[in-house]
Amino acid sequence: MPERGGAAQLGRSPAGLVESAAMHKAEARPRQHDHPGASARGAAAGSDGGRPQPGLAPPGPMESSAGLTLEPSLYTIKAIFILDSFGQRLLAKYYDSTFPSTKEQKIFEKNVFNKTHKTDSEIAFLEGLTIVYKSSIDLFLYVVGSSNENELMLMSVLNCLFESLNHMLRKNVEKRTLMENMDGAFLVVDEIVDGGVILESDPQQVMQNVNFRVDDSPLSEHSVTQVLQSAKEQIKWSLLK
Repeated sequence: MPERGGAAQLGRSPAGLVESAAMHKAEARPRQHDHPGASARGAAAGSDGGRPQPGLAPPGPMESSAGLTLEPSLYTIKAIFILDSFGQRLLAKYYDSTFPSTKEQKIFEKNVFNKTHKTDSEIAFLEGLTIVYKSSIDLFLYVVGSSNENELMLMSVLNCLFESLNHMLRKNVEKRTLMENMDGAFLVVDEIVDGGVILESDPQQVMQNVNFRVDDSPLSEHSVTQVLQSAKEQIKWSLLK
């Protein structure tokens, strides 16, 4: 009898082992779904027909849009203009088709002036554009870039423009002296920016490029008007040939 009982115990042992292994396998299957990655994939697939949820999507479009903003990196300046204390245009250069007509440009300039002429800030955001500006006596100088443009880069252009005019006008950056040397002011702007591309941000280099000698000699000894008048005469005679 003991042997039979022992044999019975031994006979049940393999069956018990098989049954125990089967139970372990059955328990193991649902535990696989408890894995964080699997649950995330399951939730993403179940919530949107097999497509990943927006939060789990890769940042491809954002990277491509960021790449697009960096493509035209050379063309950083959209406009440069100088207004008087009444918001009237004295000088303006636009480098793209954001404001294609003179009427649209002047409306934009008036809006910019109304937003900035009573504030102490140096940066403004208007109509999806970044604007940096500086005032001097009865003048307001503006440099305009896109909404994602680096303000420091725009500010470097503005400072170069102001310092170049300051040299040219012998520290009299005001409406009267600017109007008397408007040709030279346009030449300064063209040396700093060409077609929206920043060429120079060093005022001393700008002055050298427009054939100015930055010294203590009076402006009349080497005025921009004389240089421009000579150039205009040469252009006129070349066109008449």
